[in-house]
Amino acid sequence: MLTNFFKTAIRNIFRHKSYVIINIIGLAVGIACSLLILLFIRHELGYDTFNENYDRIYRIILDAKLGETEIKGAFTPAPLAKTLVTDYPEVENAIRMERWNEVLFRIEDRKYVEENVMLADSAFFDIFSIPLISGNTKKALAEPYKVVLTEKTAKKYYGNEDPIGKTLRINSDTNLYTITGVMENVPENSHFEFNILISFLSHWRAKEEFWLSNSFATYVLLKKNTSAEGLEDKFPAMIEKYVGPQVMQVLGIDIEQFKSTGNRYGFFLQSLSDIHLNPGISQDFRPPTDRKYIYIFSIVSLIIIIVAGINYMNLSTARSVNRSREVGMRKVVGSSRRLLVWQFLMESVMLCLMSLVVAVILVEVMLPHYNNLLQVKLSINYFSEWYTIPALILLAVIIGIFSGSYPALFLASFKPVSVLYGKLKLGISSVHIRSMLVIFQFIITISLILSSLVIYRQIQYMINKDLGFNKEMLFVISRTDALRKRIVSFRQEIEKLSGIIGSTNSTAIPGYPNNHNGFLMEGKTSDQTYLMQVNWADYDYLKTYGIELKEGRYFSRDFSSDTLAMVINEKAIEEFGLTDPMAARFIEPAREGEQRTVYNVIGVVKDFHYQALRERIFPHVFILKPERWDWTAYITIRLAPENVKGTIAEIEKIWNKFTNNEPLEYFFLDDSFRKFYFEEIRTSRIAVAFSILAIIIACLGLFGLTSFATELRSHEIGIRKVLGSSVYRIIILFTREIFLLILVSTIPAWILSYFLMKRWLMNFHYHIHLQPWEFVSAFLVALFIALITICYRTYRAAIVNPSKVLKYE
Repeated sequence: MLTNFFKTAIRNIFRHKSYVIINIIGLAVGIACSLLILLFIRHELGYDTFNENYDRIYRIILDAKLGETEIKGAFTPAPLAKTLVTDYPEVENAIRMERWNEVLFRIEDRKYVEENVMLADSAFFDIFSIPLISGNTKKALAEPYKVVLTEKTAKKYYGNEDPIGKTLRINSDTNLYTITGVMENVPENSHFEFNILISFLSHWRAKEEFWLSNSFATYVLLKKNTSAEGLEDKFPAMIEKYVGPQVMQVLGIDIEQFKSTGNRYGFFLQSLSDIHLNPGISQDFRPPTDRKYIYIFSIVSLIIIIVAGINYMNLSTARSVNRSREVGMRKVVGSSRRLLVWQFLMESVMLCLMSLVVAVILVEVMLPHYNNLLQVKLSINYFSEWYTIPALILLAVIIGIFSGSYPALFLASFKPVSVLYGKLKLGISSVHIRSMLVIFQFIITISLILSSLVIYRQIQYMINKDLGFNKEMLFVISRTDALRKRIVSFRQEIEKLSGIIGSTNSTAIPGYPNNHNGFLMEGKTSDQTYLMQVNWADYDYLKTYGIELKEGRYFSRDFSSDTLAMVINEKAIEEFGLTDPMAARFIEPAREGEQRTVYNVIGVVKDFHYQALRERIFPHVFILKPERWDWTAYITIRLAPENVKGTIAEIEKIWNKFTNNEPLEYFFLDDSFRKFYFEEIRTSRIAVAFSILAIIIACLGLFGLTSFATELRSHEIGIRKVLGSSVYRIIILFTREIFLLILVSTIPAWILSYFLMKRWLMNFHYHIHLQPWEFVSAFLVALFIALITICYRTYRAAIVNPSKVLKYE
């Protein structure tokens, strides 16, 4: 019996080839889209989610508030990890980690600059399940100046040689670093990335006992059957014990007084599975994916499948008249309604399985372009996991049952007498249901078009908005320690070039800030702390960046007292309630035995955006960079727009002369700012891509429906032409109904998009406002595409000679 079902299903499927092609293409595109989105979601969930200890690994998060500024990030003090292991039996192990960028490695006469270098304590391999290919996991990072290479880095440096025991030098450090291990490459979707792992004991702050400097990420591995909440409950006592005395030393107040003014200082645990999907936690590692995008993409995947399924429902019910006699005959010869339902469901499932094969081919074809579009490295191996192929088949079966359920019940409900006597009436309800399905399709289509337009406008707004400084033609050298004490001489030399307008040296630049520093204010109580982003900069910073001075002056070589001066922004005046900012004096707290530094405010700059536009502007302060500092991070050069390549080549020649041919690492600031919106740009690309695919699927359905409608009404069209109706009027006759359906679907689509986009825009501190023309444009685009689809098929039917249709009448 089952064999007969299969044979009959296949025979019925291929009875109408155009119907089969349209449905297979629609369902295949829907399934392929869903597979691609699911691949992306799995990637974004991260490798860490599949770490064998992931349910016991936590990251310590600083939760602090100083004045009006709140900090919630993976920044902790150096002694925290050791304290957790020694003082708390719940903790099995703990490590500190810090990321270094653009590190110079010297191997004999060869030089390499590595973008991603990580420092970690020796328990790294006990906590994270990244295998060590060679070396001892317990000893690899147990001593200072030990290094572990990833497999690809070992291959790059040493080819097929065994690197274990070989030495190298790092930056200007005179110590030799020994390679003690080679590990597997860090998975591309881990929340951290590095090519080289260095023992944290090599860090000059490794043995620091200062609790008020939060610079490192701390991870803990809890013992089995241990409560994370129970450990968190002990953190206030730990802060009282270790942080309290140091607050008293630095600020002259106890921890309770510090908290009583509204300040906050504490820690909490963040689970490993939460790291990938929580952008609310600041960190120095790979930026997390916002959890809402996972939800959005999951919903889009479901919607695409629903749209494809609706196509099948519409086309199946539209061709019901063609199958009515088949249903009548089956019922006459004894077939039950239940068997007919099973038969039609079998056809639907078989069609979906065929579509699955086409979808897999589409995925393989589209995947390289999809990876390029989203800047990821997705892959699918159908045989790596036992459940992959069964899951795909199950997906096709579920879609088949969902898509075929209504058509099966609808077709099986026909009465034999009405069918065989030619008195079948489909009824208003079936027409209404089909209309509702088309309306639902276009609600989705218009919503996707409108959402894509809003996302695109927000991205363009962020990229092109006036940031309060001129980011164009700013050439930033990021690894300046190679110049050592010759930074000033280097700048003087390059400024002789005709293609250079100016240059500056600073510890921070827009997009790459320093940490927030807390200050006291003269005349205020010592329990009031003022948190500001600090940038130690030279005399030419404002001029090079084009930042506007609102009041007072900037640093000048004419004033020797400027070594104890500062320039603040408007936001600092607003948040600190300064009525006379030029009279304010800020005090930098000092550790025990050190002298406090008092700074006079000499100027105020207009607010400028130091970070991406999703962040608000924070209080900011410029302090004159001491000339003795030779480690400052950035040299920014403003280039003339003419002959940029030639100017860069000249800069590189001067750099090589000053650094003995060390690699020059640089970037353009405007390109860097564009990268800050990578997540939004990627979302925009996904939205546009799947909007187009949703439109294609909807148009396939419309094309099929119109084809069947013109086929069923071919006699009517012929008679109308005989009676003098024009082709134009026949086209209007068929398009009027679809126009009304799209018009009806527009209002709910607008309402849905309005609330969704409003919520999305709230994630940005600075954003666009929704405009009426965007809503109208989405409607017009959907209408235009739908009418083009319908008009083409209707026109073909309308130009047929009536004699061919009516010759047997």
